[in-house]
Formats: sequence, structure tokens, C-alpha cells
Amino acid sequence: MRKRAHKVEDYIQSQGGVVRFSAILKAGFHSDSLTALKKQGKIEKIARGLYRLTNKPLEPHPDLIAASLQAPRGVICLLSALAFYEVTNEIPRHVNIAIPRSAHANRITYPPAKFYRFAPEAWKAGVEEHKIGNHTLRIYGLAKTIADCFKFRNQIGVNVARDALKAAMREKGIEPKEIMRYAGICRVDKIMKPILEAML
Repeated sequence: MRKRAHKVEDYIQSQGGVVRFSAILKAGFHSDSLTALKKQGKIEKIARGLYRLTNKPLEPHPDLIAASLQAPRGVICLLSALAFYEVTNEIPRHVNIAIPRSAHANRITYPPAKFYRFAPEAWKAGVEEHKIGNHTLRIYGLAKTIADCFKFRNQIGVNVARDALKAAMREKGIEPKEIMRYAGICRVDKIMKPILEAML
């Protein structure tokens, strides 16, 4: 049993120290090995079906990683994406996750998460994959995130969206035409065009 538990520990280590229970079973390990590691204090349950090694330092953006593992179809969006790209002073209280309008929202107890339902075209557009340790984070690119923030401006605040737009262009070099392309997809081009023109 100790040898099997050690192999599970090595597997979790190879996955960046955080892994879903279903992935452990899929990799061919038995749940008894996981139980043994929990008793030894080598792993801890951080959310429903999500485990991490206790002795491994957390990767950057641990909340985003934990949320994305529990919502594999989701895409990190809005304030969480703005914070990831460092274009806002706002501190997200939830991990913001975009899902298709018809999709089921997984119940996430940790970290706090908030789901936003996107129309199919808007949900598919502008998704980027960022490698963080051994994890791949699905997150909207900055230009798409800005358009989304204007789409959901009544929920996140129009000033937050404006400030992020300004920072995206001045500090991150995002081109206005790229932002407007996504504004068209999100159907906020008429709202954004005069704001963008006033900033140029």
C-alpha cells in the first residue's frame, strides 16, 4: 500500500501538486492510496473532488487553477482576467468563469466562483491558453476581456471597464482595432466606439 501511495504522490507532483479525484482514478490509481496519503498528512482536500500536496508551494494564480480544474469547460473572464493581465486595481471576490448559455454550472465551493453565461459565438471567441506550471489555464485574451467587461458593465462597473480599456492600450499595447473586433462579436461596438475615440 505504501508503494502505491508513493506512486500516487509522484503522480500528483507531476500534475503540479493539484489534481482532481477523477484524474487520479483515470490514471489507474485506487482511492485507497489517496486515503492513505490523507492519513499521512501528505495531501489535503481543498474542494469537492480536488486535492493538493501539502508540502508543495502553490503555483501562481492558485484560485484560477483550482476553479478551472472544477469547471473544465469554463473560461476565466471579466475581473479575474483583468487581474491576471494586471490592468485593474480591483480585487475579484470570486473567480469569474464564462460558460455557454445552455451549459450546466458545476457547484464550486472553493475558491468562491461566479458563472457568467455567454452566447455561443462570444463564448468561443478570444480564448487563450496559458501554461502555469503543469496546468493549462483557459482565459480570454485581453482585447476580448475588455469587450466582455463593457458587455457586463452593469455588473462590474463602467468605470472599471473604462480604466481597463485605457490600461490595455497604454500599458499593454493592445490595438483599438483588435478591441473593436471583439466589441462587434459581443455587440457592444456602438457603446465602445465613442469611448475609444475619446481616448485616442
